[in-house]
Amino acid sequence: MPRADRTRAAGYGAALLAAAYGSMKLAQALGANALADKDPLPPELRERLLARDPLFIASHWALASAAAIGVIVALATVRPWGTTLPRRLLMVGTTTLGILMIARSAGVVGFGFVGDVLLLTGLRPARHEYAVLARDLAWWDLLLWSPFFLLWGACWVTAGWRLRRTDRERL
Repeated sequence: MPRADRTRAAGYGAALLAAAYGSMKLAQALGANALADKDPLPPELRERLLARDPLFIASHWALASAAAIGVIVALATVRPWGTTLPRRLLMVGTTTLGILMIARSAGVVGFGFVGDVLLLTGLRPARHEYAVLARDLAWWDLLLWSPFFLLWGACWVTAGWRLRRTDRERL
C-alpha cells in the first residue's frame, strides 16, 4: 500500500473512532449503560454518572455532538470537499486534538497507562474504601480506554501530518 494511502487511512480511522465514541455517548444520553460503569472517574462523580445526574446527561449529549463534528472534520482531511476548508486550521486542530488524546492515554491527566500501572502496582494507592473499584476501573482503562485514545490520537496526528505534507506538495 503506498504511503499516501496509509496516511489517508488515518483520516478514516479518526472518523470511525469518533463515530464509535459518539455512538456510545449517545446511547448513554438516551439511558443505556454502554460502559458508563467502566468510566475511570473518582467515586463521587461515578455515583452521579450512574444516577443519571442531569449534568452528566447533558455532557453525554455534548460529547455525542462533538463526536459527530469530529466525524465530519476527520472526513474533511481525506475527502475532496475538505479542500474548501482552511487547511492550516484543520491541520492545527487535528494535530492538537491528537496530541491531547495521546497525552490522556499516556496518563498526563491522571488516567492512562502511567496512572493505571502506578495504581495496579500499589505505587499510587487508592483510597481504602474504593480500592477494589479503583483497581477494576484501572484495568478497564489500561486495556480499553487508554489504547482507544492512543489509537484515536495517533489517527488525528497522522491526519494532521498528512494535511501538512499535501500542502507542501501543492506548493
